[in-house]
Amino acid sequence: MRIMLKGKIHRARVTEANVDYEGSITIDKTLMEAADILPFEQVQVLDVDNGARFETYAIEGERNSGVICVNGAAARLVNKGDRVIILSYETVTEVEAGVTQPKLVYVNENNAMLTANLA
Repeated sequence: MRIMLKGKIHRARVTEANVDYEGSITIDKTLMEAADILPFEQVQVLDVDNGARFETYAIEGERNSGVICVNGAAARLVNKGDRVIILSYETVTEVEAGVTQPKLVYVNENNAMLTANLA
């Protein structure tokens, strides 16, 4: 078995950091669907601006809102305006690993989808 990239939202801007929320990252529903990320699915978040890396789970934000809100303790690892890469993974067989194609979503400075590789 291998762990392979399943979906990626590339260089989204953090719109909010809410330390008082219970935990997770709120992601625009349109972006979640394009990257094949389900509500409550584990994701890895990489902050391009400060190098922070952490894991949390995704929750749906309003469709086409552009929201990327880091919640709970992880909110201390980012700043509003930071660029982040959001990754999800899947475990596949050796055979599946050779043909797995991740869903890659690219966004503009307002987190509107520019392009997506929806393989």
